[in-house]
Amino acid sequence: MKKYQHTIVLALFAVTLHACKQPSVPQANPHEAFVKQFFQVFNSHDWQAFTKMYAETADFKDPSLGTGIVKQSREQTIKKYSELQQVFPNIKDEIVSIYPSDSTHVVVEFVSSGTAQDGTSFRLPICTIFTIEKGLITKDFTYFDNSGK
Repeated sequence: MKKYQHTIVLALFAVTLHACKQPSVPQANPHEAFVKQFFQVFNSHDWQAFTKMYAETADFKDPSLGTGIVKQSREQTIKKYSELQQVFPNIKDEIVSIYPSDSTHVVVEFVSSGTAQDGTSFRLPICTIFTIEKGLITKDFTYFDNSGK
């Protein structure tokens, strides 16, 4: 019986030790930091630095560009956002939540806002699915209600 008591004590010790082990902390998705930096650069209106976060040519789905996938160069992206800033000088995006998906995708929910020089302002909820490959955005699929309602 003593032989089995020793085994039982060791088994209980092992179970207790395992139960007290700290749960592993999930590793942060590496794209979360990249996306946060992306929005900081957007809010600084440094369009040169902003577009360097994209591949030389990236695929966009954006209601402002049409209904399908549109390839945009960095220069075209600079032009688009420079023109947007002309209309809304204080345009900014505020992240609501970041949803890492897999090794190349992250979904970001955010609110874009700004005020035109005539005092007209807007607040627009937006959702973007980013594809990030080799440290650059290769796809920017953005969804928002552009109906004006």
